[in-house]
Amino acid sequence: MSNGTEITVVGNLVEDPELRFTPNGAAVAKFRVASTPRKFNRDTNAWEDDKEGALFLSCSVWRQAAENCAESLQKGMRVIVQGRLKQRSYEDREGVKRTVFEVDVEDVGPSLKMATARVEKASRAGAGGQGQGRQQGGGSRSGGWGGGQGPAQDAWSSGGGQQGQQGGWGGGDEPPF
Repeated sequence: MSNGTEITVVGNLVEDPELRFTPNGAAVAKFRVASTPRKFNRDTNAWEDDKEGALFLSCSVWRQAAENCAESLQKGMRVIVQGRLKQRSYEDREGVKRTVFEVDVEDVGPSLKMATARVEKASRAGAGGQGQGRQQGGGSRSGGWGGGQGPAQDAWSSGGGQQGQQGGWGGGDEPPF
């Protein structure tokens, strides 16, 4: 099942989730999380951020969870992200080889350590139906819920939508960024 190392990260969103749609209609949200360890300073008798140890991770979440993420989360929020850590190498414009670490998000939500949240179940179409807009109103900051923009079928309800079972994300969907 696992195509990477399972990881759970607690940190703050560096930016609002960016919601896009693949050519096949699958929603994908991209965001970055900064996880900064804290250390106790005995001289000041106070906890401080360890700025040198800060970890910044790019994250991608797919389908209905992507739409829910874009609707619910925003820059600065403390979140808990669970998913698979992946390593990707590429060559930049100057020809320098680079390696980045990314998280394929399985689940994400607000941290309730120093905040409160109200959870509302998102409305969704049944298997085989078109994506429907949210009944509670409101839209995404980066797109919209628009009828027909979502995938024609909920890939998770059929049990075959997980990465690796169909040659990628839902039959070849790749993130548009």
